[in-house]
Amino acid sequence: MKVEIYRLSMNNPGDAQGLQQLLDSNVVKVSQIIAIIGKTEGNGGANDFTRALATHTVSEALGKSLGISPAQVTKQIVIAWSGGCEGVLSPHMTVFTRDMSVTNPNPSDEKRLVISAQQTKVLKPEQIGRMPHVMAVAKAVGTAVEELGIAHQDIHYVQVKGPLLTPEAIASTQAQGKDVVTEDPNLSKKYARGAMGLGVAVGLKEIPQNEVTEEAIAHDMSLYSSVASTSAGGEINHCEVVVFGNSSTSTSQYRIGHAALASVTDIEGVRAAILSAGLHIRTEATKAEAQQIAAIFAKAEAPIHGVLWGQRTTMLSDADIHYERNARAALGAVITSVTHDPRIFVSGATEH
Repeated sequence: MKVEIYRLSMNNPGDAQGLQQLLDSNVVKVSQIIAIIGKTEGNGGANDFTRALATHTVSEALGKSLGISPAQVTKQIVIAWSGGCEGVLSPHMTVFTRDMSVTNPNPSDEKRLVISAQQTKVLKPEQIGRMPHVMAVAKAVGTAVEELGIAHQDIHYVQVKGPLLTPEAIASTQAQGKDVVTEDPNLSKKYARGAMGLGVAVGLKEIPQNEVTEEAIAHDMSLYSSVASTSAGGEINHCEVVVFGNSSTSTSQYRIGHAALASVTDIEGVRAAILSAGLHIRTEATKAEAQQIAAIFAKAEAPIHGVLWGQRTTMLSDADIHYERNARAALGAVITSVTHDPRIFVSGATEH
């Protein structure tokens, strides 16, 4: 397997010019595109329609090249967005291609990037944020791991995008006499993200399946995955799961690594993640080092009780700006100070 990565700037949520140029110039074969993951400049909430606009524009461009409808594109290629480019974060998309015809005839200890993308079945509104949501993701993760044929310790990142509860879905479900996990669309993001995070943990055997209960979702944070990044949106009704790892059979020029952040300002954690991928940056990246970083994905969370380094912050009490937006802005600035490139995928909130 050979994976290539193209990080493309976007002028607005409907801008697919960079992608179109890749297709027109034959730099990439559209049939080899496996996933597109990006940041749009909406609010990141339940009513962030910039994600749907970006999906529509990208799937139209891909559909023309593939000779299929935009709806068919989204069934073949994962197109996942995180809304919110607060602070210095720059709107962009990262295109991943995978050539399965290229193999490494001499596998060695030098492991390189591999990727698998899976999609779950459509989830009913009454299943969102509950055990069926957990198990659907766990199954998809298991399928991806089996396809890649690598050990769980070689998996460094699992990106999951799934559905939240829209007002329409809540109303129609209740009209059928069924209940939903919450009647608040924005609160449903918490349950959806939590269910998907636990799904990754179960799929990777980080925690036993029998330890996960419906009551634990979005509540028992002692249960977690160390490599999951999950987000939810109203533009999708199933889950898209992308698993990244390293394999000795890969011919990719890239390596992936990861690290956990102690806080939203943990600059040493950022450097540790980059070092895990094989690049040692002591302070700030030089121009040559920055060019070696193909993409960065991160999860941002407000400090517990709003206290950071012993001092009170207003992240959790700010009535004007949601804490997820504050956290994304803070972490985006920290990472950019190291990498000198604000095209960073920073998603807010870290349930499980």
